[in-house]
Amino acid sequence: MTIFRDATAVTPQGGGYAVSLDPQWAVGTKLHGGYLLAVLGRAAVAEAGAGHPHVTAVSGAFVEPPDFGPAEVSVTRLRVGKSVAQVRADLSQEGRPRVSALITLGRLDDSDPWWTASEPVDLPPEQECFLSPVDPPGAPFPVPLMGVVEERVNPEHLAFAFGRPSKKGVIATWQRLGDGSDWDPLSLLVALDPVPPVTFDLGLPGWMPTIQLSAYIRRLPAPGPVRVKLEATDVGGDRIDQVAHVWDDKGRLVAQSTQLAAVRLPA
Repeated sequence: MTIFRDATAVTPQGGGYAVSLDPQWAVGTKLHGGYLLAVLGRAAVAEAGAGHPHVTAVSGAFVEPPDFGPAEVSVTRLRVGKSVAQVRADLSQEGRPRVSALITLGRLDDSDPWWTASEPVDLPPEQECFLSPVDPPGAPFPVPLMGVVEERVNPEHLAFAFGRPSKKGVIATWQRLGDGSDWDPLSLLVALDPVPPVTFDLGLPGWMPTIQLSAYIRRLPAPGPVRVKLEATDVGGDRIDQVAHVWDDKGRLVAQSTQLAAVRLPA
């Protein structure tokens, strides 16, 4: 099992950062989008300095799927102020752009919200939820990500696995890091891009490549599992947009995202 911190490690090199993209953080043969944003976030934190230790917002454009193995990250400082830093981070391989992101950094704490309209999604206890396997029955490819992320799906949202998708466009899960580490602002980017995609609950089982993903990290999560709710908002024109919300073990919203992805619709 690969530890998240090691899988997202960056090494200064030639004015940028060298990385090694870990094949375990993948779905099939494609690296996981949240993992790739976390790699860019790790480089952004290194570039912004000690005064801005946390990614607070990121908007990533997925230009071309990167391969496993060596890659380069370049980071351009746009602004570094007292409480906020803004950078652009670009991941490339063999001179070709693969993922680009605008990233905002600052310093988060674990204080409760002053006001919130967000209520944590209702889930059965963890042990009553379905543990997602690395090799899902009937799936055309393995999901190595499930070897490093312990994900338990609400059984009420698994009807698609039996050919009876609810068509509600909602999937909710418990998630923990498989290495036992606590969630942090970077690893929450992985939780915000859960598997399976919500298209499965809409009866669309095909591949759903991400085009753009924008995420906000609101506070430092409490130790323990997080609850994740993934919900489709609109499908059409061979595109889907979906939103994800993540609550920590205290029931507080810690992260949220909006994602635009390609989808193949029935004729």
